[in-house]
Amino acid sequence: MTTPSAVEIQFPCDHMFKAFGPNDGEFVAAVRLAVASVTPVSSDAMKVRSSSGGRHQSVSVLVRLHNLQQLHGIYAALKDVPRLSYLL
Repeated sequence: MTTPSAVEIQFPCDHMFKAFGPNDGEFVAAVRLAVASVTPVSSDAMKVRSSSGGRHQSVSVLVRLHNLQQLHGIYAALKDVPRLSYLL
């Protein structure tokens, strides 16, 4: 039996982060602030989509990463966002 190999990411690269949480402006601002704590984020790099029921939303952020430390740093910052439900 073979073991799965680790996914190798070539840097620099564009990477999409998706955070799911409550449908309010505070959540969107917190996601933006978390990502911006590691690398600059332009407003056109963010997309917000509300759930069909309107209670939740997904916030997608596309950023240019230059190293693995940035990838780990953004995931760590996003995990600290208040009321985060799910993170991809």
